[in-house]
Amino acid sequence: MASSFKSLNLFGSGPHRFSLGKQGELYLPAYVVGGSGSGTSLIGPLELDVIIVGRLVASPTPGTLIDLYGHTWTNMSFLTFQEMDRVDRGRVWSVAYKAIFRKIA
Repeated sequence: MASSFKSLNLFGSGPHRFSLGKQGELYLPAYVVGGSGSGTSLIGPLELDVIIVGRLVASPTPGTLIDLYGHTWTNMSFLTFQEMDRVDRGRVWSVAYKAIFRKIA
């Protein structure tokens, strides 16, 4: 099975890896959300981030994200793209990247 976003094989031009961002609940100090004194307040669940490192071409509209093993995340939006440490030149041109997709609540 090939990794894809909106049924497009965006990741096929080179090796890539999927990982998940922080998961769990978001807590803030009570005074930030209008409370008084010490303590924390539960804000709610963190939005899901799926992080891909490798090589990427994508558009910004939401779609289904699928990794090499068939794990599926629906309604994901392409959030950020960051070129990594260096460009390699030789027989082919290659640049490392980190891309983050988010399921916006």
